Amino acid sequence: MGIVAATQALREASHSTEVTRETVANMSASSKSSKIQFGTDGWRGIIADDFTFPNVRKVTRAIASYLETAYSKNRPVLVAYDTRFLADQFAQTAAQVLAELGWKVKVTNRDCPTPVIAYNARHLNSAGALMFTASHNPAPYCGIKYIPDYAGPATPEITDTIVANIKSASDAPASSNPSDSISIFDPKPNYLQFLYTLIDIEKIKSAQLKVKYDALYSTSRGYLDEVLQQSGVELETFHTWRDVLFGGGMPEPKGEQLGELVAAVRADQADLGLATDGDSDRFGIVDEQGNVLTPNTVLLVLASHLIKNKGKSGAIVRTVATTHLLDNFAAKHGLPIYETPVGFKYIGEKMRETTVLIGGEESGGLSIIGHIPEKDGILANMLVAEAIAYEGKPLSQLVQEAIAAADGPLYNHRLDLHLTESHKTAVIDSFTKNPPTEVAGFKVKEVGRKDGIKLYLEAGSWILLRPSGTEPLVRVYLETNSPEKVTQIAQAMESAIAKLE
Repeated sequence: MGIVAATQALREASHSTEVTRETVANMSASSKSSKIQFGTDGWRGIIADDFTFPNVRKVTRAIASYLETAYSKNRPVLVAYDTRFLADQFAQTAAQVLAELGWKVKVTNRDCPTPVIAYNARHLNSAGALMFTASHNPAPYCGIKYIPDYAGPATPEITDTIVANIKSASDAPASSNPSDSISIFDPKPNYLQFLYTLIDIEKIKSAQLKVKYDALYSTSRGYLDEVLQQSGVELETFHTWRDVLFGGGMPEPKGEQLGELVAAVRADQADLGLATDGDSDRFGIVDEQGNVLTPNTVLLVLASHLIKNKGKSGAIVRTVATTHLLDNFAAKHGLPIYETPVGFKYIGEKMRETTVLIGGEESGGLSIIGHIPEKDGILANMLVAEAIAYEGKPLSQLVQEAIAAADGPLYNHRLDLHLTESHKTAVIDSFTKNPPTEVAGFKVKEVGRKDGIKLYLEAGSWILLRPSGTEPLVRVYLETNSPEKVTQIAQAMESAIAKLE
């Protein structure tokens, strides 16, 4: 397929599902400018619109300018990429720019999970890694993020420096091709050797689990399925090949993308269904009844597993948008609890500062004690299999027990409100300057401003308003103790926001 034909296919695929139509509808508005904006996890853009080879060269040189201040050139720079259209070519372009600037560059031998290149960034004593991925975004997107040598997301002071460097960075092609400075390497053996120190393969073998795995055309194929096979499970796999169009869907391990996996679990009475997102740093879990578990639930189950079955201890770290059942869990076990802004970089930073049992976010990322300060969907999936093996109980039962032990259930909901830029600004200004004293008849006890506006209501309920930094979108997260209250609070918030237009 030629580049023109492939680009047209990408455009057509972007309209192929309900979930991507809405996203693509906002593309032209969000990408009229070629301005490069870094979000919570690097820069993402639309391939052939703002995510272009000149812009990749510009960003690579901006990153290199930072590297000059932080590392010596006797340390290699790693470059990796996911399964997206042209991601491998973008990676090669970045490698050529870095090599021209005097860096030794090691490029992965195939598409690579983010946690794998992150681990190797530390293991190989590198100057960090460039990862080309747009994670769970639709097929027309690509992205780039810089991972420092500590193996976690770059902190804001690092990304701020990189962004400041962009303005003066050149987008010109590399004038030379010092191929002797670029080598190809396999990051898989180092990562898997380390992963096997974190999970009990023999315990999983003894459970003789039946597992279904949907790679969603992601980088976890050849990794997660191999570990599962080493664990002696009866395994069936789906979509374990590269498809730059992700089968017309999105590489996001959520309910609407996991229909085939759910059906397979139910039809074959499997113990577990597993999936990852595009770069394998987020997990998707299906229990033996075919229920797609929320990340909030998985965090609770694994926190309990790490303490009860593995004898671990440490702080619980969650983002402002993640369930407060983790707070209840921490209190019952006498553990510190830390709340961070949205973005795993903040969780990773806390993991580098103190001993953390588990850190996670409602969007599907987690890491644990002893692991790198980066979210890892491969590890998360294997830990769930390990928990089932240790407990000898169905996953649905482990979920019920974990929720009950944390004084649950609590019910979560998220509204994604696509607003005009002026409406978005008016909403944030209003809630920032004049936060409500009650919502849906529930009093506001406290207002948090760590990330967005968080309203703490009576009886443990809360609401978080958080604007997107890159598009006219406001996300409203909420948690309360009954489905009826979820509906009441959501309707009240939608009504209040609509009046501010």
